[in-house]
Amino acid sequence: MSASPPSPPLLTVENLSVEFTTDEGTFRAVDGLSYQLRRGETLGIVGESGSGKSVTHLALLGLIPQPPGKVATGKAMFDGRDLLKLNDHELSQIRGRRIAMIFQDPMTALNAFLTIEEQLTEVTIHHLGHTQDEARKHAIAMLDRVGIPKAADRIGDFPHQFSGGMRQRVMIAMALLCQPDVLIADEPTTALDVTIQAQILELLQELQREMGMAIVMITHDLGVVAKMCHRVLVMYAGRIAEEAAAEGLFADPRHPYTLGLLESVATLDRGADRLLPIAGNPPLPSNLPSGCAFHPRCPFMIEKCPQIVPPLVPRPDGGSFACLVDVRTAPRHVPEEARETKRIA
Repeated sequence: MSASPPSPPLLTVENLSVEFTTDEGTFRAVDGLSYQLRRGETLGIVGESGSGKSVTHLALLGLIPQPPGKVATGKAMFDGRDLLKLNDHELSQIRGRRIAMIFQDPMTALNAFLTIEEQLTEVTIHHLGHTQDEARKHAIAMLDRVGIPKAADRIGDFPHQFSGGMRQRVMIAMALLCQPDVLIADEPTTALDVTIQAQILELLQELQREMGMAIVMITHDLGVVAKMCHRVLVMYAGRIAEEAAAEGLFADPRHPYTLGLLESVATLDRGADRLLPIAGNPPLPSNLPSGCAFHPRCPFMIEKCPQIVPPLVPRPDGGSFACLVDVRTAPRHVPEEARETKRIA
């Protein structure tokens, strides 16, 4: 993937923190996140479940439940306006029209009591001023583009009459109906087979070229990142672990977590028998370790790691990473969580 297009930022997120209050107290699911997104650019956001990837973007669109959630700090500038300061009515004019989101779970995102036609036509009637007939024709055309067979016949069906993969394609069609400036794709190909996944990714790239659309690709699939993304944010425990151009990140990972993600994926020169899994599990946001949140799982941990939250430091290619060691030269050892697991076993 070539370098990011040199254009002014379309979306600028600065120091975003999202908190949730529970019976156990208040904790931060996202802590001080910043990034810029340019027109025509695809930004990949990767990390294990619970790292704050989805919560970040639900917060930008005003979709986290308040309470228990709230945006504690930060701003998100889009077209000269701070998304975090807009009221519900103002955000409703942007959601679906200028910024659209493909949600991770199509069964819960789609309304089980409304037909696919009702749900898709509502979007363009509201945002584009279509008549019912115009909206129906536009919806059928988009369903065709995302690979729904006999779309004109199926548009009157209910969500439960579609397979999981078909529902995912319906969600993608809904997000693309208004040709948004920014598309937030939260695991958009999870429920799709490999052939359809490739078709959907090619469709997103085609529409991006046509419209100059910016894409935020939230995914666990590093293959999707390699194919689609100009830049990558690696998140862990609500914070940025590393940020870099995609090519640089794959060629020269600087954070132990990034290295762990890459080493746990099979490649042409590394078969499944040579994979190195990351020890342990991600921490709960309500019970983060002291210092660097990754240190119990880190094979490069040093004495300072449990004591210091590492700041972001520059990478030579213009990116940044948050670590106190140099993974290229530091010695490996058995992580703390791996030792604990062995003792329990």
